[in-house]
Amino acid sequence: MLIRKVPVFVPASPWGLRLPQKFLFLLFLSGLVTLCFGALFLLPNSSRLKRLFLAPRTQQPGPEVVAEVAGHPLAREQESPPNPAPAVPAPGEDDASSQASTRRRKVWLRRTQPTGTREMATAARSSGSTALRPQEGAIPFSFDFNAFRSRLRHPVLGTRADESKEPQSLVRAQREKIKEMMQFAWHSYKLYAMGKNELRPLTKDGYEGNMFGGLSGATIIDSLDTLYLMELQEEFQEAKAWVEENFHLNVSGEASLFEVNIRYIGGLLSAFYLTGEEVFRVKAIKLGEKLLPAFNTPTGIPKGVVNFKSGSNRSWGWAMAGSSSILAEFGSLHLEFLHLTELSGNQVFAEKVRNIRKVLRKINKPFGLYPNFLSPVSGNWMQHHVSVGGLGDSFYEYLIKSWLMSAKTDVEAKDMYYEALEAIETYLLNVSPGGLTYIAEWRGGILDHKMGHLACFSGGMIALGAEDAKEEKRAHYRELAAQITKTCHESYARSDTKLGPEAFWFNSGREAVATQLSESYYLLRPEVVESYMYLWRQTHDPIYRAWGWEVVTALEKYCRTDAGFSGIQDVYSSVPNHDNKQQTFFLAETLKYLYLLFSEDDMLSLEDWVFNTEAHPLPVNHSDSSSGAGGRL
Repeated sequence: MLIRKVPVFVPASPWGLRLPQKFLFLLFLSGLVTLCFGALFLLPNSSRLKRLFLAPRTQQPGPEVVAEVAGHPLAREQESPPNPAPAVPAPGEDDASSQASTRRRKVWLRRTQPTGTREMATAARSSGSTALRPQEGAIPFSFDFNAFRSRLRHPVLGTRADESKEPQSLVRAQREKIKEMMQFAWHSYKLYAMGKNELRPLTKDGYEGNMFGGLSGATIIDSLDTLYLMELQEEFQEAKAWVEENFHLNVSGEASLFEVNIRYIGGLLSAFYLTGEEVFRVKAIKLGEKLLPAFNTPTGIPKGVVNFKSGSNRSWGWAMAGSSSILAEFGSLHLEFLHLTELSGNQVFAEKVRNIRKVLRKINKPFGLYPNFLSPVSGNWMQHHVSVGGLGDSFYEYLIKSWLMSAKTDVEAKDMYYEALEAIETYLLNVSPGGLTYIAEWRGGILDHKMGHLACFSGGMIALGAEDAKEEKRAHYRELAAQITKTCHESYARSDTKLGPEAFWFNSGREAVATQLSESYYLLRPEVVESYMYLWRQTHDPIYRAWGWEVVTALEKYCRTDAGFSGIQDVYSSVPNHDNKQQTFFLAETLKYLYLLFSEDDMLSLEDWVFNTEAHPLPVNHSDSSSGAGGRL
């Protein structure tokens, strides 16, 4: 083509080149250009140069390109899926638009390599590509929900009693009343505060608070299993739909590790185990991953606050001038984190809480007691303040429940629990002049003769652990549990409202009553009715149902408002002054424990389930080591 464009006669050029020379020069030049242009496609790291010369490809760029281009919209809007991820994304996946397109689902599937033959085959069919081989070192994961349900020893919702029996008819009526209270609390929340963390019933609006790092819907997630348990199907579907469509994890605030774990993760885990709905599993695992930066400390003891945006952590400013982690907070992660490993195959969750155990086993304990403040930097106790109430409470609860949840294989947890209980009996347990048994608080050997409402869970805890104590101690622990529960009932019975104060004292001739107004409030707390439920299941003594019904009556009379339930500021005043807050734990715990108190023992049977400290049921690991993920708890 080049030759045909050249004229037959060409005079000499000003440079003195003749035609053959020009031809050779142009041929050399064209070869040089071809060589340089081709090098662009052969040299390493030339992808950016290719984009300068090639038209954009019509197909979606692969994940390696998305990762390479900083700030690419696709990279920003996709949250990394849990490890390992399910073969098909759950509804309501968190991204900028809550509705993922088919194109983006295919990209997501390419970025996650499901493990196991079934998951790989599903991913291959969904993406239209061949199955991917698992990454080397990846943790094999498989969770068979149907197999899990088949291992339960009782129906989740229990059996139904013979309706012809008159005593059972009364109990059913009481149970239905508690169910109506739950419906009223939920509908009030839905009407005035849907999506907010809590309802303010007096002002008829919602409240967000600053404990959850920007997460919303705490009441919704805390209520899921209670709605399911009470067979409030329409309300449960409303809650589930909100989780699918509106529960986003791309938040950037500071959150309480403890509160997010027990309320959000606990609520999502229990909702998954009760229903098998994949959205709850995925959200729980992804949220668990967001909490992991709290453990970035020299000892592995987590700090109490984690920043969801930066991944930084800090201790509460009031906890020994910001230098300490709180026993009840870092000691109340074990149940949920083992289940996060169970459902994800990611061992990091289990490793974090096992390290906490390791630190606590190694550290010297004054008189066998566990103080409430521990430095996450040095691993040393910061102050010798011991309490089975606030700051310490659920640490002890999680020891005995870890033993039970492991199908009684976690001997370390069992030993730690009974050793701690023996020290508590020796140094904290007292009997008042009026014959009331209580657990005091210990400050370096000096006792504060008071109990907090939070400590009233201990009656139920001791009852729960009595069966596995040494044979000669079992009857003693059952009696101790009954006596502590009776003392907590007295704190209710001695108030004008028949509801218990936040703290009550045993001094100056006054017993089981608050001594100042700042301790006289009631926040709709569950700990006393929690102990009633455990003692009822152990003894079937009708006194516990009678005491429980007293609480129902008092809640209706003093805490029910036109738009939900509210705490009161003074239990010793028969004219209630409401605090304008319907706490999430009222729906998660107080109403659930009351409902269980008036239900058959096989409803959420204690053979199959343990309750986290927010009353979210988590299953006992009945599976053996040869089946799937069994044996890891």
